[in-house]
Amino acid sequence: MNFRFRVSPLWLTFAGVLLAQHSLAQNAPVATPVQVSPQKSAEPVPDRSQAYLHAALAGIYEEQANSEGRPDYIAQAIEEYKKALAADPKSSALSSSLADLYFRAGRSQDAEQTVRALLKNTPEDLAAHKLLGRILLRQLSEGQSAASAGNTVLDQAVSEFEKIIAMQPKNVEDRMVLGQLYTIKHDAKKAEEQFRSAHAIEPDSEEVVLNLARLYAESGDVNKAVKAIEDVPETDRSARMELALASTYEQQKKLKPAIAALRRAVLLEPGESRIQSQLAQMLLNDNQLDEALAAFREVTKEDADNGSAWLHIGEILRRQAHYDEALTAIRKARKADPNSLEAGYNEGLLQDVLGHYNEAAATFEQMVDQTSHANGAYTTEERNNRSIFLERLGNVYREQNKVDQSIAAYQKVIDMGGDTAVNGYRGQVAVYTEAKNYDRAVEAARKAVETSPADRDLKMILSDVLVDQGKPDEAVAIIRAIVDKSPEDSTAWIGLAQLNVRLHRWKDADEALSKATPLISKKEDRLNLLFLKGESAERQKHYELSEQFFRQVLAIQPDNPQALNYLGYMLADKTTRLTEALKMIRHAVELDPMDGAFLDSLGWCYYRLGQYELAEENLLHAIERDGSDPTVHDHLGDLYEKTGRIRLAAQQWETSLAQFAKTPAVDIEPGDVSKVQRKLESARIRLAKQDSIDGVRKQ
Repeated sequence: MNFRFRVSPLWLTFAGVLLAQHSLAQNAPVATPVQVSPQKSAEPVPDRSQAYLHAALAGIYEEQANSEGRPDYIAQAIEEYKKALAADPKSSALSSSLADLYFRAGRSQDAEQTVRALLKNTPEDLAAHKLLGRILLRQLSEGQSAASAGNTVLDQAVSEFEKIIAMQPKNVEDRMVLGQLYTIKHDAKKAEEQFRSAHAIEPDSEEVVLNLARLYAESGDVNKAVKAIEDVPETDRSARMELALASTYEQQKKLKPAIAALRRAVLLEPGESRIQSQLAQMLLNDNQLDEALAAFREVTKEDADNGSAWLHIGEILRRQAHYDEALTAIRKARKADPNSLEAGYNEGLLQDVLGHYNEAAATFEQMVDQTSHANGAYTTEERNNRSIFLERLGNVYREQNKVDQSIAAYQKVIDMGGDTAVNGYRGQVAVYTEAKNYDRAVEAARKAVETSPADRDLKMILSDVLVDQGKPDEAVAIIRAIVDKSPEDSTAWIGLAQLNVRLHRWKDADEALSKATPLISKKEDRLNLLFLKGESAERQKHYELSEQFFRQVLAIQPDNPQALNYLGYMLADKTTRLTEALKMIRHAVELDPMDGAFLDSLGWCYYRLGQYELAEENLLHAIERDGSDPTVHDHLGDLYEKTGRIRLAAQQWETSLAQFAKTPAVDIEPGDVSKVQRKLESARIRLAKQDSIDGVRKQ
């Protein structure tokens, strides 16, 4: 413990003399006592020389405790102060010194008792009141109970600082403390009075302005909080003021002025990476990706091992589709913090986006190991994190057509139990469905429903795979039971409409949608309703009406990837508005670069634009993501035919027909299969002719 030196050099000089006198007095011969006649008892006369001697010794012990790091000397200093007080009991200076030493030694209760005793004799002692105030503040911060009976520590602290303010009304620091105590008591009015009084005394004080703004913000009056800081001219504001102003603007959802305030803070403290990081994050929140990227790069110039900054750089580069650069940044983030779960997740995700499936699987396996416990016991947060890594691992295996390994990964999610088990069942159903193993998909979905019978989403998944299995009536019965139990729930009606759209039961679908419409209150349900209306109209070839519905979805949620892709593909396939279609589909791919359907749409749009290299690149990526989609193989066949590679085209059309044969009939548009058959037959005739010509040439 570090004790400040309180003994002046002059006092030390006198202390040396007194120590010598003390030593001589101990060795001097004892005088014969003089007999005196008894007198009337009188009040003891203070022995100030002895008091001074022991006070000096106390000061020396304090100094030795400080210089030699000997806390045991503090105990001796305290004893010397007690002896000094015994010699001069009414000395307020000695009582104050002892109380102060108690306080600095951490003996708050002894300090409080001593200073309260002092205040009984000298109630106007300002120094004693301030010391008592400090003692009570320490007790308050440590959560201690009051040493004396009566009010709580907080109430006593308030009372003490009210006395201090009355005795010293111009002291800004004490008014600030009292204002903060009122804030803790939730007495905003009195707190504001103190802060305003302090502001009147020192209008340029940073602490005063910040505390006043904080009070307003915590009271819910954000406008007043902003004004308290804005009243200070920009040229007089400190970096802390600008940071507080930025935070308050952010509460108001005013990101542009918040960014401006952070920029001023950066200029005031240009080397402070913490402020630069806040600016970068605010720019990212405002979707200013280029500016945010530049700001985060500035952070890494000051601090090359800032894992958080590298993580954000990787995130921005990924959103900008600069996947290789993003992976480099994420690896730097992992190097800076090898235990970062977020960095590990992003590295695996980027490897997956780049098609490095083995590396992605290895990364996610590593993250699964990192989040595993031998005893199988997990907190909710740990279970959620582990579930995320297992789900991503299962997805990578699915993309590699490693069905058994994918199912095993999702089974581990199920085995953890709790809410995460549902995600494991969902994953297994998706794997079996994509593999066109509908019997196993139904089996997994039934297990999921048995595990969570109240989960309506799982019942809807079961109904969906029952359609795949060729049991549409049972599927409808499951959803109809949900609707019957909750007829006032729009979500249930939307689920029924979705199933009927898939079954081409347009009248039943329209009826369910009309039931859902007046019940909708949530934004999510509104979006689902409009999307479903757009899908229903498109499948009935009402393309203009379909476009209207999808544009309504995008008006509410411009970054809805499914709506962007659906409308973009429809425009690319059915119209000549290819530039607009391309913009929509590219945005959908930016939002979800691993969705095979989005990549197919992008490839088909490039094909329609005549950009065949880009078309082939994206169609091949789409097949990597989902090789079971017959439409993608059909599109790639068209591309190969267009570029003169008839044999490759025929192979893709053959694969397309094979996948159509495994696809549920309800998901095949009339004429799609015959169209592919005609193209394949034509290709075979052309290949036969070509082979014949080649044979003649060889002869």
